[in-house]
Amino acid sequence: MVQKKSDKKSSAPSGAKERKGKGKGKAPARAKAAAASRPARPAKEKSRSRGAGARAGRTGEEVRTPAAAARAPRAAAAGVHDLRPAPGATHARKRVGRGPGSGHGKTSGRGHKGQRSRSGYRHMRGFEGGQMPLHRRVPKRGFTNIFRVEYDVVNLRDLDRFDAGAEVTPDALREQRLASRRRPVKILGDGELSKPLQVSAHKFSASARARIEAAGGRCEVIPR
Repeated sequence: MVQKKSDKKSSAPSGAKERKGKGKGKAPARAKAAAASRPARPAKEKSRSRGAGARAGRTGEEVRTPAAAARAPRAAAAGVHDLRPAPGATHARKRVGRGPGSGHGKTSGRGHKGQRSRSGYRHMRGFEGGQMPLHRRVPKRGFTNIFRVEYDVVNLRDLDRFDAGAEVTPDALREQRLASRRRPVKILGDGELSKPLQVSAHKFSASARARIEAAGGRCEVIPR
């Protein structure tokens, strides 16, 4: 009896192990067969965002942000009624004293009390509230001569365009756009002169006079 019980005990686990092994082997095979028999499903599309970009991707239309719309070239105006300023070129007028909702109510940007909050307030140019103004703080150097005479400068190389023996006057220089009508003319000696000319001007430099006379010309000073 003792031996029979030991035989039963030894036989039972072995049968269970065989059944367990058979079940494990058949399950993957059945799953593969079922997957092969089912029709292939289309791959899931990626989740689309609900923003403007997703809508543009579905419809194919271009979505423009306000900044991109401002940079985009504007269409040609069909008429005068279509003309308008460029974006950002104009600003709304500041409406002060129109209540707290306007952002400029109560004191209307004038602050509290004092001279600058009253009507009719005016101050001198450069006034900085009583402290030393900038135009008095900075150091001063030199001076400006109010009697200085400004000349239209004409060099010898500019006179070479005239014909030999021609009379060069301020009017002739103005016709050649070398001088203006508002200023007197001064001849300087920069350049070379290869022909004799009769030059009339309000002032000559020493080198210009020497070169004009060396070329066979003549210098005449016109009084201002």
